Amino acid sequence: MITDSKNNTTSNKTYKRSISLPRGTLDLTYKINPAAAKNDSQKDDNYQLEDLLGFAQRINPKRAFLFVSKVLGRHIPVAPSTMRSAFTDLANLVPSDLPEPILVIGMAETAVGLSAGVHQALQTRYPNALLLNSTRHAQHNDDNSETLLTTFSEDHSHASQHLIYQSSDKATQAQLLASKTLIMVDDEASTGNTCVNVVTALCNAGLSQLEQVHLTTLVDWSLSQNQDAADIDDSISARLPNIDFHRHHLLSGAWQWTDAPNPEPIIMPSVDTTDAGSQSLGNTGKWGRFPTLDSTDGFDNYLKSFQAALTSFSDQAPFDKQQLPERILVLGSNEFVWLPFLLAEWLESQAKDSEATATVNFSALTRSPIALGGAITTMLSFSDNYGLGMTNFAYNVEPSDWNLIVLCVETSSDSVDDMWQGLDNVLVVSPTP
Repeated sequence: MITDSKNNTTSNKTYKRSISLPRGTLDLTYKINPAAAKNDSQKDDNYQLEDLLGFAQRINPKRAFLFVSKVLGRHIPVAPSTMRSAFTDLANLVPSDLPEPILVIGMAETAVGLSAGVHQALQTRYPNALLLNSTRHAQHNDDNSETLLTTFSEDHSHASQHLIYQSSDKATQAQLLASKTLIMVDDEASTGNTCVNVVTALCNAGLSQLEQVHLTTLVDWSLSQNQDAADIDDSISARLPNIDFHRHHLLSGAWQWTDAPNPEPIIMPSVDTTDAGSQSLGNTGKWGRFPTLDSTDGFDNYLKSFQAALTSFSDQAPFDKQQLPERILVLGSNEFVWLPFLLAEWLESQAKDSEATATVNFSALTRSPIALGGAITTMLSFSDNYGLGMTNFAYNVEPSDWNLIVLCVETSSDSVDDMWQGLDNVLVVSPTP
């Protein structure tokens, strides 16, 4: 059950919303950001709560609720064009006079695609900005050139430990260490603690020249109901000495959680690992797991892999955009979402150019355990494709609703669970044969 109220003031509006979930009640106080305009809208329009979020119950004793994004393509399938608009609109909030070099860093696994989208949009103004994402997949190669830069903890997460890698390229690594502005991209902020943890870890790892930090999120819930926003920023700044702290978001507010009486105990699946897994990762380019200027590196080869797989799958050679299936779902896998998103975006553009009736949506497999209910209407569970022996999930995906499901992985095709292999409308795309 959701209830709303609204408090009008001369300068802005404060909204309140109460969401009842099985383990308690989530009370929100929030404001629309007048600077966050939908640039793809035909009218002057700002992001509303219902544009950005649904709500569900985590299977996590640390935090019982989840903000379910409607624009990330992670737990709810969404059109690639909708995702791209949100990426760009968020990037447009970042100022144009930042000290360089600039590092854009995204949080695994949820914000990996978001950070790449924000980075790509920012490169129209900052062409030399680097992109680097945290990861929970340990990286190895034969010459041990992929060296860990640092680690940090995201305390409330279902998988709290993050790894950050440095570059084997000397010039790129030198630019990384010389960064003066850090743009931290995440889907949401709740306390600001993760931002502080990341910045502290990076400074200790050698990024000693940081002057500014910009926490850039779709939704910022770190603004207390009882504290002025400036006071909270001052508190974060005090923990980041000699660094100016700024925040940018499409919507902001505060939350308060009240446990239900005698909630049933829950058991969270074991998903907190940073092991590499037994399945080797194929070459998909450097799209952010290592520092990169070009997040599209590797997409051309992945597109060729898709076209070859589709030819074998449908006896359609060469690729004919006029014969696209009516409903297509592209699924990324865990942290591997950026190249799959670009593939979904490409398919969407092919459908538009051909004036075909095809609809393309994007979503992703995840290790995040979420209960059915609220914004989560269906759940598929299966073994992960990385060989970690953990359960993965796909939410709000009913296979029979789609004429074609394109499941994109960075491991071999045969690493995919038999559940997917047994569906006749699933095409697995892998960088390795």
